[in-house]
Amino acid sequence: MGFCIILMSSRDKPLIVQSDGSVLLEVMSHTFEDARDAIQPFAELIKSPEYVHTYRITPLSIWNAAASGFSLDEILNRLESHSRYAIPQGVEFRIRDSFSRWDAIRLLPGDSGRLNVEVASSQLHDEIVSNQRIQNFVLSSLSRNTFSISAEMRGRFKHALIKEGYPANDLVGYESGAGLELQLRKQSISGQPFLLRQYQAESVDNFWAGGGPRGGQGVVVLPCGAGKTIVGMGVMERARTHVLILCTNVAAVHQWISELIDKTTLESDQIGEYTGARKEIRPVTVSTYQMLTYRKSKLGEFEHMKLLMQQDWGLIIYDEVHVLPAPVFRATTEIQAKRRLGLTATLIREDGLEEDTFSLIGPKCYDVPWKELEQKGFIAEAVCYEIRLPLPAMQEKEYALQHERAQFRIASENLYKDLLVKKIINDHADESILVIGQYISQLKRIASLLGAPLITGSTSNGKRDLLYQAFRQGDIPVMVVSKVANFAIDLPDASVAVQVSGTFGSRQEEAQRLGRILRPKKRVSTFYTLVSARTSEEDFAHKRQVFLAEQGYTYKIEEWSPNDFYQSSYT
Repeated sequence: MGFCIILMSSRDKPLIVQSDGSVLLEVMSHTFEDARDAIQPFAELIKSPEYVHTYRITPLSIWNAAASGFSLDEILNRLESHSRYAIPQGVEFRIRDSFSRWDAIRLLPGDSGRLNVEVASSQLHDEIVSNQRIQNFVLSSLSRNTFSISAEMRGRFKHALIKEGYPANDLVGYESGAGLELQLRKQSISGQPFLLRQYQAESVDNFWAGGGPRGGQGVVVLPCGAGKTIVGMGVMERARTHVLILCTNVAAVHQWISELIDKTTLESDQIGEYTGARKEIRPVTVSTYQMLTYRKSKLGEFEHMKLLMQQDWGLIIYDEVHVLPAPVFRATTEIQAKRRLGLTATLIREDGLEEDTFSLIGPKCYDVPWKELEQKGFIAEAVCYEIRLPLPAMQEKEYALQHERAQFRIASENLYKDLLVKKIINDHADESILVIGQYISQLKRIASLLGAPLITGSTSNGKRDLLYQAFRQGDIPVMVVSKVANFAIDLPDASVAVQVSGTFGSRQEEAQRLGRILRPKKRVSTFYTLVSARTSEEDFAHKRQVFLAEQGYTYKIEEWSPNDFYQSSYT
């Protein structure tokens, strides 16, 4: 009864800021969307049950907001205007403290291979230079609030600094790199008129930050299908320099090369593919993270990384930057003199290394809610379903006897899911459908049942390209894919995705998989997640959905049993 009264009284002020820094947002309030949009730039969604969503304000979320141009007053005013009660003093203090740390330490050009570190106060200067993690970087003290470091230590210093709770505002600037003339075409080679959309142009502008010293580093966050590749090309046009582009897989490499040829004035002999099949280094070189991290032995050196990093790049583009592997992070500490653009649909990392992305690639410089782009027709409208189904009696008994990790796999490979996948496909007979999962044995079983092709990590790149192309052309209506298709695969006509299993509670993966069906199209896309009821998979499914809830999507939850097989429909 008391809970209902709270909901009724929350219509005007749906936020409750708690003393631990968490923020409760009541979904039933008629100002829910306004409040959600107001706090999204500086608060991270962590739970999204049906009635009350929970956000968390962190130093990193405040730094990203500050780097994007939000003032302290604007952050506090947004909280206050939607909060039912006064903001607890401790929370306000932590927000002010986090905000004050942004721009408290600046990196500036110095002399003779050195950089100057300018600190906001002499007290902070003394605290920093006496810190055990930082003091080894200090070469000399220049004044009561300035000291110098070696230019070669630029990345390592920034990385160490953020671990101590201080983001460096890097104003040193960047090497120009070898020059390269290129322009975006007014009309693509394929014959389509070509012009950056408003949000794409804003992304490019924000990355360059008006051409001042703040420009040239940062991450652009846009949903799958919104044209992050186009943003990258817009940044390249302004940079007019040699570019290294790093991707998650070879299919993405080929897509980048195809888009560059189609939409820029670059000639094909100016673009190199650096993969297992080809080793071309050209003014614009497109490679994979796997190539950079390849080594012959566990203790061997990263041969390809060493070769590529010796080139005179003026810009490095990190596609799907949220999956950046640790060795590439380490290499990035050594190449801070290069302009760096990260592209991603979500900055969420399940390993908690978002701070590394901030310090080594740059702060988030552009973000836009997915629903906003959907409303404007830039990405497809999507409806999300979670369908819960029981375990077969045989698997239910096996589930009860296993340890936690094995239980998750048993629940994920629920044999009833096969029947439901077949029904969903029959219900969407005139659409292009992706069945996506984690476990190869399950995917092989489903592909055999459907008579559909299967793409996994062991599928050759050549065969993958042929299957993707056949799917795009409509020759293959249904395709079964493993997690290799999570990233950077352009399948514009896919309008249905059926997720049969996933990587535990990965929010990042949930966003990427929905993204496979968000290319603009006339029809509404449908995203199904099949979940074994009353198992650990149900708990992990909830965690996965948190990111999409933050973007404004809701899951329609249905229950299914084998007895309903011929009666129920979820479309």
